[in-house]
Amino acid sequence: MTGPAVQAVLFDLDGTLIDSAPDLGAAADKMRTDRGLESYPLERYRYMAGAGARGMLGVAFGITPDAPEFPQLREEFFVAYENRMLLNTHVFDGVQALIDAIRARGLAWGVVTNKSARFTDPLTRAIPLFGSAGAIVSGDTTPFSKPHPEPLHEAARRLGIPSGACIYVGDDERDIIAGRAAGMKTVAATYGYMGPQADATLWEADAAISSPMELLQFLNPA
Repeated sequence: MTGPAVQAVLFDLDGTLIDSAPDLGAAADKMRTDRGLESYPLERYRYMAGAGARGMLGVAFGITPDAPEFPQLREEFFVAYENRMLLNTHVFDGVQALIDAIRARGLAWGVVTNKSARFTDPLTRAIPLFGSAGAIVSGDTTPFSKPHPEPLHEAARRLGIPSGACIYVGDDERDIIAGRAAGMKTVAATYGYMGPQADATLWEADAAISSPMELLQFLNPA
């Protein structure tokens, strides 16, 4: 990966740094069982966890955002998720070691997620990993969300680092589109929520990693 020396690493949140699928899936599944429908296994929800309410409600009820009942179901899902979002969510194996290594190299790091601050703020306050993050940008921090590049530019501004000196790591094609549009080098995290039908090679990321610590090969030496 060539280009300017890396000064900061920005990450997507769900499916890249944390595994929130157990709580997202459970919130949607409770909506099913509350209606007398059969429970689905977590794996049925996992691959759509990165799509948030749209993905979870699509699995649970086969509904799309253009359905008239979608807004009401989405708010019901949000409340159900809020009530349990810290029960089984955890940092992916290797992420803490990665962040420690990034900091040891003197690099800044931060988060850019499409998750709204309603959820991002309590999650990142509760998980010690995020205490050293220099920027946390949610989906509603700016007027735009990914794949628009503005949230990534906002994170770079908060870090005081040019966008072109940042790497952006994410597990969804929208992450790679946003990173490229922001002038950042991009890395596809294939250990996240990519389903069996996803092909990260089509995203045109600068690199791909199958575990968090693999990112170190693209950073400045310690």
